[in-house]
Amino acid sequence: MAYSDIQTEIAPETGLSAETATGDELYRVGLAYAEGVDCEQDLVAAHKWFNLAVLKGHEDAKICREEMAEMLEKEDIKVALSAARAWLQLAN
Repeated sequence: MAYSDIQTEIAPETGLSAETATGDELYRVGLAYAEGVDCEQDLVAAHKWFNLAVLKGHEDAKICREEMAEMLEKEDIKVALSAARAWLQLAN
């Protein structure tokens, strides 16, 4: 998938909360990190945001999360999953 072909109109993490963020918003943040759009490219962060989007039911995020996982080491995936859990905890 060519991530750069998809417009992202959301600045990574700006104004998003675990309670109100939509799957599409989280997916767009993942895309931004995957391509380095308006931020430094960060595949670990991209995996985190795609994972969060999957939890909100975004189907395309599943594919992207798998693609990120193929490019990351197991330890990096653990970091991404831990970061996703931590972000969700902010809602509680």
